[in-house]
Amino acid sequence: MNSSTARLLNRKTTTWTVLVLAGALAGHLCAQEAHPAIVLQRDTQPVARGQLEVSSFSDVVKRVAPSVVKITTQLKAPKSILVPNGFPGFDGDDAPEIRPMPQAGVGSGVIISQDGYIATNNHVVDGARDVTVTLTDAREFTAKVIGRDEQTDIAVIKVDAEDLPAVTFADTSTIEVGDRVLAIGNPFGIGETVTSGIVSAKGRQIGILADVQGYEDFIQTDAAINPGNSGGALVDVQGRLVGINTAILSRNGGFQGVGLAVPANMVAQVADSLVKTGKVVRGYLGVGIQNITPSLADSLALPENKGVLVSEVVPGGPAAEAGLQEGDVIVAVNGRPMNDANELKLQISAIAPGSKLNLDILRNGEKSAFTAVSGERPGSRLGARSTESFFPRDEGALKGVAVDDINPEVRRQLNIPTRLSGAVITSVAPDSAAAKAGIRRGDVILEINKQPVNSAEDAVALTAGIEGKKSLVKLWSRGGKVFVVVDETDSNKAAS
Repeated sequence: MNSSTARLLNRKTTTWTVLVLAGALAGHLCAQEAHPAIVLQRDTQPVARGQLEVSSFSDVVKRVAPSVVKITTQLKAPKSILVPNGFPGFDGDDAPEIRPMPQAGVGSGVIISQDGYIATNNHVVDGARDVTVTLTDAREFTAKVIGRDEQTDIAVIKVDAEDLPAVTFADTSTIEVGDRVLAIGNPFGIGETVTSGIVSAKGRQIGILADVQGYEDFIQTDAAINPGNSGGALVDVQGRLVGINTAILSRNGGFQGVGLAVPANMVAQVADSLVKTGKVVRGYLGVGIQNITPSLADSLALPENKGVLVSEVVPGGPAAEAGLQEGDVIVAVNGRPMNDANELKLQISAIAPGSKLNLDILRNGEKSAFTAVSGERPGSRLGARSTESFFPRDEGALKGVAVDDINPEVRRQLNIPTRLSGAVITSVAPDSAAAKAGIRRGDVILEINKQPVNSAEDAVALTAGIEGKKSLVKLWSRGGKVFVVVDETDSNKAAS
């Protein structure tokens, strides 16, 4: 590489496929005016756990099945197409205009209130022109889309009806892996179908909503879920709603034992906000966060790898006003321990703006308490890392990395904020530890071992003076700040 435009940091030469279940794909009909709160039926008691398996769930199915509906959607038809001149069989003014037929989709939904509110998946009604709901007694209603939330893939629609059989919500914080569950929906549009399984896992974060910076806390189940089940009910053996069936993981497009459902607690929160305002209002702390790994805990001299590392504090945000700093570790919020970044993200989002947040912080090995006031989360920018998101990369090395100064053109092309100074990474050797750690061209080095980097020369000087095999590096990457640990322990072995 040309040393006049880039500097090497070292001076030596050295599937799973995610299938979001099919349904119609709506939604410019979201209501904007405020509405009364939705009335949900709840039962917060844990499910009765016995030692013997019951011989039949028919009583549960008879009680719950009327709460699950079939949703049919008519999608907006694509634009007409003119057959071009010269197409075999058609010439000149005789070329016909092809009008594509409107597409239809089928999904499921769950009645959540007696006055006609129904929860389903966003992807079931997204892009729909018409939405029709069919009850188990064969009655049909035209539905209105009340609101959609693509960040949880939940939508609420409403039909003009009263005294409907609304489902009862379970408290999903009490469910356990191994609990028996039933999946109810309309697979392939053939009619209402029930399958059984167990809760295989909780708190799954798969990444299927990453493109919209979504909130994932899926319940995993082996109860069979197929296309058309999207928006259907996952219930416990007492007939209470545990989740809304949303997606499967599959290598071939069919069910392979891994289904995912949005937890009922999250569904209730989203539905209530959509009914009230037509949108979802979420709490906001104004921090960038990441998980703490053993290597990060060692580099930061933390007593254990628990809590959530603050990698960025948004200027003027609630965290900044409360006095939080980059490098702090959040160990608890309102007395609830925080085990990972996704848990903190979900916890903050569920707290209403204006609420007090009691934060237990670890700073430089000392415990401290801070109080913040939750703000309202601003709109996210697609394609960029947002605050309170999960930054998973946590290890790497700087050998094989080349850097340069940030000039105005580079700042414009990479959309680097004017407040940031550092050294932009111009190349990363494909076989380097940095590449394996996820460091890539276009990232900006901000600090090395807590020492600020203002230029490429600073970066070269700091890496040349490193003693030992590990260094703590702070980067600006894909719109947010993140800490990485560079570990050169195996670099000599790899080079030999």
